[in-house]
Amino acid sequence: MARCGRVAADASFWPTAHGRIYAMDTTITLFLLQDGTINGAIYALLSVAFVLLFTVTRIIFIPQGDFVAYGGLTLAALERGETPGSVWLLLAMGIVAGLIEMVRERHRLNRRRLTTIVALDFILPAALVAMAVLLAPLRLTGVGAILLTLAIIVPMGSYIYRICFRPLSDASILVLLIASVGVHWLLTGLGLVFFGAEGYRTTSLVATNFTVGPLFITGQSVLMLLTTVAILAALYLFFGRTLAGKALRASAVNGRGARLVGISPYSSGQLAFAMATFIGAVSGVLISPMTTLYYDSGFLIGLKGFIAAIVGGFASYPLAVVAALFIGLSEAFAAFWASAFKEVIVFSLIIPILLWLSLRSTHVEED
Repeated sequence: MARCGRVAADASFWPTAHGRIYAMDTTITLFLLQDGTINGAIYALLSVAFVLLFTVTRIIFIPQGDFVAYGGLTLAALERGETPGSVWLLLAMGIVAGLIEMVRERHRLNRRRLTTIVALDFILPAALVAMAVLLAPLRLTGVGAILLTLAIIVPMGSYIYRICFRPLSDASILVLLIASVGVHWLLTGLGLVFFGAEGYRTTSLVATNFTVGPLFITGQSVLMLLTTVAILAALYLFFGRTLAGKALRASAVNGRGARLVGISPYSSGQLAFAMATFIGAVSGVLISPMTTLYYDSGFLIGLKGFIAAIVGGFASYPLAVVAALFIGLSEAFAAFWASAFKEVIVFSLIIPILLWLSLRSTHVEED
């Protein structure tokens, strides 16, 4: 995803002297390790989001990668001075979610609850639309554009949960998975409508570059790694030190028990979706200066995070992160040795893992 093309190009100029080939091997290996680590960092964030959503809501959220594309393409639209189409999707989602909430609570709807629904589902999206329309012609860049992008994308997660998944909260995992696939195809089709078929990149957030030995390291890649570590550390502190984080953990361990002690599964679901959407949007912002994003780019990126989550058993955050780094490194080396079969090699890695997991675990019927 980062510089595999450059590495492959360097390989075509290898001299034939035995000692020189060994030196080039070392340099190429360092480049591939660098690329694999950068790619693995993004896959690690997405794998953590997959695990978070599944443990709290039992949803295998296939559209997680779509928020990567939506985040990057929304930022690119703001930098070009265009109003991003995603803001209209946000407004439509807010209106639909608000209307559904009113119908659901029509028998016990009071003034305070109605005010909350109107503020969060109607006024907030409308205000973000107004901000995007007014500020987009200014060609926002930097922190301002990123904050507006996150403000547009992050609420979509809780809206999707309330519209599509809350009515199915008691359904089986298979039904939730089918609904998740439907949401993915809907977001992909709308992405084509809103952003077009052309790919875009954004301006690098850090222009400083430097070299370490033979490696050329961009400031953007360093920012990506530091942001990944910061988010993972923040999640660790959130789940271990805050009341909301402990409530999510309780919902993940035993949803029925959490409900008995006053923890709302719907509030937990909304919070989990908002966090996962935030992770996806931030990932899109981070990688958009390094790779061209298209309306459907998120699916393949998210799928690799999904594989890492499977390796972690959709339960272990550390194992999912380690698996994501392994996938990133495998992808980098596969792109060098057999670029035409890169995706085949990466996705084939899951077969022995699934066989091992199926042999060492006992099947438990779902409640």
